[in-house]
Amino acid sequence: MSKLNNNMQSAAGQLTLSNQDFDTFCEFFYRHTGILYESSKRYFVDKRLIGRIEATRCNSLREYLTLVRLYPDKAELQSGINVLTINETYFFRDLSQIECLAHRIIPELVATKKKKTLRIWSSPCSTGEEPYSIALYLLKHWPHVDDYEIEIYGTDIDTSVIEQAKKGIYSERSVQGLPPDILKTYFAELPGRTYQICSELRNSVSFEQLNIVDPKKTRAFRNFDIIFCRNMLIYFDEKSRKIAAEAFYDALTPGGFICLAPAESMSHITSLFKLRTFPGVTAYQKPI
Repeated sequence: MSKLNNNMQSAAGQLTLSNQDFDTFCEFFYRHTGILYESSKRYFVDKRLIGRIEATRCNSLREYLTLVRLYPDKAELQSGINVLTINETYFFRDLSQIECLAHRIIPELVATKKKKTLRIWSSPCSTGEEPYSIALYLLKHWPHVDDYEIEIYGTDIDTSVIEQAKKGIYSERSVQGLPPDILKTYFAELPGRTYQICSELRNSVSFEQLNIVDPKKTRAFRNFDIIFCRNMLIYFDEKSRKIAAEAFYDALTPGGFICLAPAESMSHITSLFKLRTFPGVTAYQKPI
């Protein structure tokens, strides 16, 4: 009898999820986010999902999904997305790509630009370390930074990390890769060994919630010169990757670049982009 139940209770009375529950929820989550969780992520999904089911005082997955569908403004759906997305980042992560951006990619772009503007998009931006890292590195290492109007945007499907990014407060672990002079110049140390990035930089980066597989929302993102999209496509299946790749292609200006994580490849997803190789770094360019 228990094998037929959508939800089972352990001997201690704690809610557990059946294999059918897991499959049902993963299909639901995929339809709303494009993120496909496989069985290797079972423990992570079960733990986070059971937490939301219990927090909403539901007694089963079926009851919880009904609540999600009926909840006004999709607030519980967003809460579920927030706890079930993975956010692992820190300042100057994969520094070689940011170095390549400042010393190779941007000089190539501005050599043919008529307007002295640069638009950079970080997606997903998590708690903001990546777009802030780009801003910090350009301030310190690109000699023409004051000659250009630089717009940096960060987007993520998780609204909670967007709010954290706007506040710009980080743990000691998050900032440990920063050179001491940058930490001293651009951050204020707060109680509890946390650090807040200065208001000038907080005001220079725009953050917004965005589901990259929602074409209605991504249409607003256009005319970007550079996109950083690292460690997102690995959570997508082939269909979602193609949707994301097309959204990024449409968002880029002709000749613009997209940088992925070292383990990711745009060539396996679409032929829209031209492969570009720089010393130690691979990027993809929208044809001119």
